[in-house]
Amino acid sequence: MNIYVGNLSNHTSEDELRQAFASFGEVSKVNIISDRYTGASRGFAFVEMPNQAEGQAAIDGLNGTDLGGRTLSVNVARPRQDTGGGGGGSRGPRRPSGGGGGGRGGRW
Repeated sequence: MNIYVGNLSNHTSEDELRQAFASFGEVSKVNIISDRYTGASRGFAFVEMPNQAEGQAAIDGLNGTDLGGRTLSVNVARPRQDTGGGGGGSRGPRRPSGGGGGGRGGRW
């Protein structure tokens, strides 16, 4: 079961998060999401628990509790939506005049 954990403190470590969830069962993976440029925590994480019942118990037991001075938001992770990111996208139709700008009337 993949579990979303939101409202994390910037100082929460993967070990702290693993410990909190391990009291409900086996934790197979903890992934705190960080900013790609600064490396700072983005304030949320994903925790994987192989047993569905243990994962649900962790959600029920940890949602709304305090960790590192922040109230956790814990629920079942939704599948990632394909937003089509990564490409520059369309910039509209091309100009028929061959581009190049300048406004010189095509003489140059």
